[in-house]
Amino acid sequence: MPRIIKTGFLGLAGLVLTVLTVVLVRGAIEAPAPADPAPMLARAANYDATIKRDTWGVPHIFGKRDVDVAFGFGFAHSEDDFATIQEVAIATRGELASVKGERAAITDYLVNLMGVWETVDARYESDLSPEVRRVIEAYADGVNYYAALHPEEAASGFLPLNGKDVAAGFIFKTPFFYGLDKVLMAVFEGRVGKSGGLSKEGVDAFLPTDEPHPIGSNGVAVSPARSADGATRLLVNSHQPFTGPVAWYEAVLESDEGWHVAGGFFPGSPFMLHGHNAHLGWANTVNEPDLVDVYQLTLKPDDEDQYLLDGEWWDFEKRMARIRVKLWGPFWWTVEREVLRSEHGPVLKTPNGAYAVRYAGIGEIRQVEQYYALDKATQLSEWMEAMKLQALPSINYLYADRQGNIAYIYNAQFPDRKEGVDWSEILPGDDSSLIWRDYLPFDDVPMIVNPNSGYVFNANNTPFRATAANDNLRQEDFSEALGIQSDMTNRAKRLEETYGADTSISGEEFRRYKYDVSYSEDSRMAEIIDEVLAADPGDDVDLKEAQAILRAWDRVANVESRGAALAVLTAEPVVTAGISGQTPPAPMDTLRTAMNRLKTHFGRLDPEWGEVNRFRRGAVDLPVDGAPDVLRAIYGTREEDGTLTAHGGDTFIMFVEWDKAGRLTSESTHQFGSATLDISSPHYADQAPLFVGKRTKPVFFTAEELGPHIAEEYRPGKRAAAAN
Repeated sequence: MPRIIKTGFLGLAGLVLTVLTVVLVRGAIEAPAPADPAPMLARAANYDATIKRDTWGVPHIFGKRDVDVAFGFGFAHSEDDFATIQEVAIATRGELASVKGERAAITDYLVNLMGVWETVDARYESDLSPEVRRVIEAYADGVNYYAALHPEEAASGFLPLNGKDVAAGFIFKTPFFYGLDKVLMAVFEGRVGKSGGLSKEGVDAFLPTDEPHPIGSNGVAVSPARSADGATRLLVNSHQPFTGPVAWYEAVLESDEGWHVAGGFFPGSPFMLHGHNAHLGWANTVNEPDLVDVYQLTLKPDDEDQYLLDGEWWDFEKRMARIRVKLWGPFWWTVEREVLRSEHGPVLKTPNGAYAVRYAGIGEIRQVEQYYALDKATQLSEWMEAMKLQALPSINYLYADRQGNIAYIYNAQFPDRKEGVDWSEILPGDDSSLIWRDYLPFDDVPMIVNPNSGYVFNANNTPFRATAANDNLRQEDFSEALGIQSDMTNRAKRLEETYGADTSISGEEFRRYKYDVSYSEDSRMAEIIDEVLAADPGDDVDLKEAQAILRAWDRVANVESRGAALAVLTAEPVVTAGISGQTPPAPMDTLRTAMNRLKTHFGRLDPEWGEVNRFRRGAVDLPVDGAPDVLRAIYGTREEDGTLTAHGGDTFIMFVEWDKAGRLTSESTHQFGSATLDISSPHYADQAPLFVGKRTKPVFFTAEELGPHIAEEYRPGKRAAAAN
């Protein structure tokens, strides 16, 4: 080897060794010290909670005080889903890249850009009541107690969790439900027009992903006026991913201080997010009003640290975000990125210019305050007072109670915007009159309370079709500046065609309509199929066969259907692209792709839908009814063998009923079971057959109902070693 080359290699090797040494030394210096478990173990003595798990493994937490219950729930929740709770907290701290690597750095940057921790530090003591702070801190203590007993499960630097982490999780996640992350990503990527290219898929609250996420939720409330037996009924049916930071977890909480709820919780949340208490309940669906405004800023030609506003040059608020990025093995690196803020809000500098973003929920910390108040409300007036806190930036509410009241609220923090401005487009950043400072009062929010029709519904559709035509809100009564959506989903149309067409709904019908697997004649699916059928097949034998299959298809996606596979595989890419703001492919092209896939893997164009559409969990592998945007919603991942594996859609489902005497019963099902991560547990997939079979189990809401069905009873940290 020539000496000069040998010397070059030695020099390169020395450089690499130097870099690795710096990385390792820096890692040793800056790596967080292990947490001392002693304080976490000691704090557990401040609480007195009992965990009773029913025969389905669902935890029922009992305690004298709300804080006892919150502590016990934090522990039980961790027993089943500690890894996800931990990941939620790490992401909320802006430290996910230290665990997930470079692809998570954008999440950490968003935490900094949104000023999550500036909000927490400034408002935790002033804006949250001592009662709420004690509850969220108790939940954190429960998580910490579990982690102290299982230190091998805790990531380096994670412990201890605290109440601020819990509050920060709500600050970070809630704006993403109406699409803030999609707008920010569009600005990042140069797609700055708010009305174009904003995707409901491809980005979740934590990680960019190529996996489409479920789109939708269903909620229905029926009063005695529309029930065949005088009962009041509520359907809780949010569509979520099957796993991850926004996957549902079921629990029942009961304290002697009046906190008694059953329903769905997210990892990191001590509060029931939707479900019921003894007196009332509610279901949530995602709504998408225009709650984000984007401003194009004019930068000073000779100083890009200043922007123009009302004829004067203003300095950006500026700080540096330090993002720790895992490289490989023990190696990591810290990168620094500038974080800017203007009078409008967070600022992004892109190759296309500088843009500021102002959004509903900016600087808000009281989400936990509102959820706690909702959980403890005992009648409609108290529940409405909790809603008037207006701490939640979006989300529809479908309400019902034991007195027979029902309601629908298109909830949002509507910016108090200037009239006569097209707020759907990019705004000039040099006019301060376009920077709104407050929200409209709660009374201006679209809502329907006790309509004569006796029912309300939502399936992510416009609030102007939420009940019978005569009781609906009128679009002309609301300002265009509110940015209220006007779209209808297939699910919303089917709700009108089922619940809306039946003026005397029995309990059996209420359940059956929820599991409807049909596409409306007035759906996008029907339009796509009509387009395919209108094409001239010429001499193409396969195309003629495909058209015959689709012509005979009844638009029903049950497991026996011989047309659903071809129809869904043809239409889904078209619909998904349209929702994502992309140019949809031609239906004839997606039809050809679907035909090829089915021929290749199933040897025919019309396999039964159940052969293709599968539900898989551990050893469970079952055919499953449902499809995208039907009331029995199932969204699947395309597998190499041609099948689809359900990954989201219908998840936690709850049917709540108060009979005409006000007696409460409820039933539920979870797509998997209470043991969300432990494959060795009998509750890892024990509810899967119920879920696939469209069946439910009782919710043992009271201690008396639970009594005969207790499988385990223990205090946190005292569970029998053999228990799962």
